[in-house]
Amino acid sequence: MAQSPTTRRVSKRIAQIAPSATLSIDEKAKALAAAGEPVISFGAGEPDFATPAHIVEAAAAACLERRNHGYTPTAGLPELRSAIVDKTLRDSGLSIAANQVLVTNGGKQAIFNAFATIIDEGDEVILPAPYWTTYPESIKLAGGVPVEVFAGADAGFKVTTDQLDAVVNDRTKAIVFVSPSNPSGAVYTKGEMREIGLWAASKGIWVLTDEIYEHLVYGGNEQSSIVAVTPELEDRWVVVNGVAKTYAMTGWRVGWMISAPDIISAANNLQSHATSNVSNVSQRAVIAGLTGPQDCVSEMREAFDERRQVIHKMFSEIDGVSCLEPGGAFYVFPSFEGVIGKTIRGTKIDSSSKLAEVLLEEAKVAVVPGEAFGAPGYARLSYALSQDAMVEGVTRIGKLLSEAT
Repeated sequence: MAQSPTTRRVSKRIAQIAPSATLSIDEKAKALAAAGEPVISFGAGEPDFATPAHIVEAAAAACLERRNHGYTPTAGLPELRSAIVDKTLRDSGLSIAANQVLVTNGGKQAIFNAFATIIDEGDEVILPAPYWTTYPESIKLAGGVPVEVFAGADAGFKVTTDQLDAVVNDRTKAIVFVSPSNPSGAVYTKGEMREIGLWAASKGIWVLTDEIYEHLVYGGNEQSSIVAVTPELEDRWVVVNGVAKTYAMTGWRVGWMISAPDIISAANNLQSHATSNVSNVSQRAVIAGLTGPQDCVSEMREAFDERRQVIHKMFSEIDGVSCLEPGGAFYVFPSFEGVIGKTIRGTKIDSSSKLAEVLLEEAKVAVVPGEAFGAPGYARLSYALSQDAMVEGVTRIGKLLSEAT
């Protein structure tokens, strides 16, 4: 029986939101660890490094400055917006102005703001899969409809314009584009980016590009910005970025969105009623990160690259598992199709979700099942943890899967 508005305790809009699968898995793993279980978690995408010392020192100094104790502009400290302008030109080759920047409480708020600002009720947003779990929820909260387009390992986890052509229609408002990708680690070439960018421009639709992993590319891969390589997009784009992954600052909660001035002005109005300004101390810390020495970025990338090669090799040697080598970010996204349908310690593995449950219960290893990313049969594992823990965790997985019958 349907609830009436007077008896419904949770609104329809909020009730439809799925919990973050990545954070949920991480919470379960931490709870088991707190209870004394030897859990190894590959769940959350969080660097295991400390935030670089010069950034922490800048924050400590900022705490003592009276100017940081009160409200500041919702859009961000002028000094930080200016630093983001310079950083965007330096790292992406994209020339912008300060009035095109809105500083947000992490990348998630930037994504929420962006969709809330450009999407109307019923607008469709093309969402290449596998995708990060927050994208579809933010689209739905804005009243939009996510339209999934799947590209598996055989396609390098990269969609084609032919696939996009098959789903575009007069209700399509935007496409989400992410490179390097969470969860797959796929990196598009400049040519592939430009092809998709030109396709979007020809259809007159928006591109929301999440560039949070821009500095984490490996091997022969090269990171670019789809906006920079496709000026034909004109002003129909939004760039989402932040410092969480590049500078090991997940807990500092600073991200930003970049777009045309009218979009940023509207998003700023929204944020002014939601959270107002981001913590001033965190903003001062980010200024130090963006303008200070960048050696720390290279050092962390080198460590991630070493782990990437190790974990890929280990999964490639496990029967029933196939694993495409990731080109960026800090995740592997192996397929467990060769295990699904088998039985492990009395439990029938009928999905990657069930496999994740068995791995946590029997091997004390936490992974995020592919269903959370629109990719059943796969699982995401972050290698942003110590190499010793990573090796032990994958060894446990291999040992348990060897029992599958």
